[in-house]
Amino acid sequence: MEQRVSSMAAEYCFVSGYSKSIFSVDSHCIRAVGNVVSSKNTAAVRSRRPILCNCDQSGFANGVEIHPVDDQTQTVIRSVEIVSVADTLNGTPVNTLSTNADHEKQEILEDKVSESRIDQECEKKKLFVLDTNVILHNSHSLYSFDDNDLCVPLTVIEELDKFKRGNEEINYNAREFVRFVDDLCEVFNGEDFSELITAGIQLGDGLGHLRLSIDSRNEDIERLFFEDCPDHRILSTLSKFESEQKYKQVVLVTKDVNLRMKARALGFCTQDYTADQIQSKADQLYTGKRVIEGVSSEAINVFFQKSKNYLDLSQLQDHFQTIPEPTVNENFVLRNCTRSVLATYRYDNMSARFKFERVEKRAACGILPRNSEQIFALDALLNPELSLVSISGKAGTGKTLLAIAAALELEEKYGNIFISRPVVPLSNRDSGFLPGSIESKLDPYMQPLFDSIEVIRRVNTETNFQNKLVPNAKGLVLSALLESEKLKVAPLAYIRGRSIHNAYFIVDEAQNLSPHEIRTIVTRAGEGTKIVFTGDIFQIDNPYADSRSNGLSYLIERMRGQKCYAHITLEQGERSELARLA
Repeated sequence: MEQRVSSMAAEYCFVSGYSKSIFSVDSHCIRAVGNVVSSKNTAAVRSRRPILCNCDQSGFANGVEIHPVDDQTQTVIRSVEIVSVADTLNGTPVNTLSTNADHEKQEILEDKVSESRIDQECEKKKLFVLDTNVILHNSHSLYSFDDNDLCVPLTVIEELDKFKRGNEEINYNAREFVRFVDDLCEVFNGEDFSELITAGIQLGDGLGHLRLSIDSRNEDIERLFFEDCPDHRILSTLSKFESEQKYKQVVLVTKDVNLRMKARALGFCTQDYTADQIQSKADQLYTGKRVIEGVSSEAINVFFQKSKNYLDLSQLQDHFQTIPEPTVNENFVLRNCTRSVLATYRYDNMSARFKFERVEKRAACGILPRNSEQIFALDALLNPELSLVSISGKAGTGKTLLAIAAALELEEKYGNIFISRPVVPLSNRDSGFLPGSIESKLDPYMQPLFDSIEVIRRVNTETNFQNKLVPNAKGLVLSALLESEKLKVAPLAYIRGRSIHNAYFIVDEAQNLSPHEIRTIVTRAGEGTKIVFTGDIFQIDNPYADSRSNGLSYLIERMRGQKCYAHITLEQGERSELARLA
């Protein structure tokens, strides 16, 4: 509240920007004392903006209007001394004008000083103009731009209104953002609401301001395009701030590639929303497996000993010169020119140390892995110590089939088996509303999961004496399991708020989920629950995600190295020769 500059009676003080605040005046400084004038040394200071002023013993101030009040006579002395802010900062009051109090002139002066201060602050900052899809992608994206200012065009608010109804993640984000802005606006009263347009709302300590823009039409922009649409109005807003030249740089933030191309064609600066993107490129993402050449036969033989089928990292390094630092639950193919072994680097709770353990080939519900990648994947899916597993790979590599087979194999350990996938049609083209219950509405989207179950059922059959295929012992158990409804379809739209205990939860096509949706699903896991995410990060139908910002890539990047998490990327297609050629 105070800023002492010298020991003289007339000193420079910093007056708070609260409108119509009450301050006490003495020979040294101005101090805030409350909301009621209660003593003869109390003055009402009217200043809507922070401003430097020079206060002397008579109660006059440079740059603000001081009203000393006498308790006995209740007379108000109105007088003003005005100096330029630049001279006040230098400590040399010049061009002083003494006059009777003139509220209108004083308010005009304060507005000019305020605008000058805002312009000086803006010159050091960037202004980010947000598109609707950024908010739908992440309702908390406002906190991702440091101390730079943000602008939300009014047309974006109009678009958000169309998304406020529904149970999908984008509907939740639309409602959350509008409520957040509404809460921020409550700090303004009717008199000062214009500041939301001119100066904006302070988002918090170390953050910039959020401002709304109501100027969404530009004749030059409209002449370039055939129609008026929200994207073109956003470009008009961008043009408005560019022409003002108040900010260091004006940047359009959008996940719409076409809008970014239009903005660049018009000479505007634009970028994607990258706050929740992974740092690695998609083709450099952690795969969960490595091939180590040159391992000695002696080291490989240790893995096949009955008494000891593991090696410590230090022991393995003795057999060949260097090995990159392994990640917990990472898989390795250790081989030389004659022999090889599959191993995983995991933490052993019994010995309280990390070690390489041999991974053996085993079947799950009649499904036998066909390559080393599938062996690693099935080992992680059947491991009860891993509560979170992700499997990525192109179409036909067996991601969904292995996950469901492992779940059915462990059906006695888990109380329920949930299978789900995002409701995103191919190429984002919906066929419209479907009749019936929730289950019947989800059937078209869940059919790929049912196809995998049908494959498992066919595997668990045998030929009877009449040369007909009938379920074998495992097939009978599987049929009973399906009839008991222990295997359930879980709509992701209704998962928020649930707590899932003792369940095997499979989420297919996880690349169509956002990072926030992935976090929402993982936080639903209760005691004894295992969650499996499968998907292909290069086959995305979600219009608000790409290979670096989708939920599956985010999960792989962030959870890598956790003891409860394992990931494997499947590369070899096993569906059919035709599928591999495609």
